[in-house]
Amino acid sequence: MKLTTTKRLERLHDRYRNGDLSRRSFLTLTAAAAGSAGLSMPWMSRALAAVQEVRFDGWGGVVQDAKDKYAFQPYTAKTKIKVVQGTFGDENEMITKIKTSKPGDFQIVDSSGLTAYLKYVNIGMNSEINEANIPNMANVLQPMIEPFRKLTPKLSAVPYDYGTTGIAYNTNVISQEEAKEKGARLLLDKKYAGKIGGQAEMITRIWYAALATSQDPNDIKDMDVIWAKVRETRDLAKKLWSSGAELMDLLSKGEIVVTDAWSGRVAALQNQGHPIGYLDPPGSYAWMDDILILKGSPMAECEELINFMLDPVTAIAVAEGQSYPPSLDPTKVKLTEKIEKLPAFDPTGKMKSLTFADPVYWTTHSDAWTKQWDRISKGA
Repeated sequence: MKLTTTKRLERLHDRYRNGDLSRRSFLTLTAAAAGSAGLSMPWMSRALAAVQEVRFDGWGGVVQDAKDKYAFQPYTAKTKIKVVQGTFGDENEMITKIKTSKPGDFQIVDSSGLTAYLKYVNIGMNSEINEANIPNMANVLQPMIEPFRKLTPKLSAVPYDYGTTGIAYNTNVISQEEAKEKGARLLLDKKYAGKIGGQAEMITRIWYAALATSQDPNDIKDMDVIWAKVRETRDLAKKLWSSGAELMDLLSKGEIVVTDAWSGRVAALQNQGHPIGYLDPPGSYAWMDDILILKGSPMAECEELINFMLDPVTAIAVAEGQSYPPSLDPTKVKLTEKIEKLPAFDPTGKMKSLTFADPVYWTTHSDAWTKQWDRISKGA
């Protein structure tokens, strides 16, 4: 009997690790089988110890506050599993931490789309999600999921929201007409020297230098011109910001009057009554955030959390709280008027009006461009 029970315990363990059993089912079945035979397997003390928490690292500020209030706290109340949270301002720094950590130290990352996703894949930190454990994925926009499947047929992440990095400007200083006329060139207007901002991040700086020089950000022909414009923006800027909270602070206090900016953070400022306009010039940088499960994470619990986050009630509440449209397909899920008015919202569900970074193109050039950007950001 003990031999038969041992084999059964091993099969249950394999099913749990593969995500085919929930934690509750696994604990119930294992405890019953082991108890009846008086057995203990080498892995049982660790596996039978109920997972009491999962770790989530994200962008902080209003974005993470919304997830905490509308997703994490209700999830903990329902499951008794605590969501331990960390924050970062630069995902490249997060990736560096993950590379030097043990599998399982970091578990879920609020990641910045396809280019970052490919970096996790290239360092072998992607997992394999059991999509059967996330039935709410059926409501996620297929144009958001498909690019991930092209990189890894077995997904490690699920798209959660999207937005744009457009141009934010103080309407007391800059008119809507001027903003539309100048577009990306507004970030290089010398009459606003010392009042210009910008994200201190390589992709955004190169992207807007490309738009200002009429180049395709996904197929740049003249990098010398690009770097010259990056330096020019750096020299004109009062501050290159590193977080959404810093962006909002600079704009709300009037320390800067124009900057590239995240659409949701601008919407939050507008909701607070600040005189901030927003423009997506042609080709502006669109992005989608995904909830990424790292290798070595407790898969069943992480999948359970993601499924909870994708529930329409939860996802809509988070979207309204963080001012970014959710990844839910508006042709399948009825969204609110507040969401439909958010910057970058695509009512068609086809995402064809948005320009995303080509992950292969940008990953191919990432190391060289990051080194050059680091030099320029330090004054070179």
